[in-house]
Amino acid sequence: MKIHNNLYEQDFYLWTQKTAQQLKENQFNEVDIPNLIEEVESMGRSEKRELKSRLIILLMHLLQWHYQPEKRSESWRSTITEQRICIEGLLEDSPSLKPLLSEVFEDCYQKARLKASDETQIKLIFFPKESPFTLEETLECNIINE
Repeated sequence: MKIHNNLYEQDFYLWTQKTAQQLKENQFNEVDIPNLIEEVESMGRSEKRELKSRLIILLMHLLQWHYQPEKRSESWRSTITEQRICIEGLLEDSPSLKPLLSEVFEDCYQKARLKASDETQIKLIFFPKESPFTLEETLECNIINE
């Protein structure tokens, strides 16, 4: 166990390669199970964080798009499209994340609202307290084509 911990702490990449090799060769008694569990759980948390981060960025740009029409740019449109594509990809790779979207939507909107206010220098009170977009509208392409 101590040898596993030392390798995990001293050379993470080597630890991953060694662990993968042990699994491929069915050397399960040699696998550093506690750290492997930690890494697998961490991967799931990372996917969840990425989904939330992309949703916040998407909502922030949608707010900017709708509340600063005079400043609309191809850059904003591109960012909106990019975030939608990435969210779609995350959901294709991990369909079990889909229900999470509705769970985190309101919290992500509140964070996007703060970021939009900060970035645009528009007072927070001018952005609606509740999202003007549904989750479905947020993920649809036609919302910025209106």
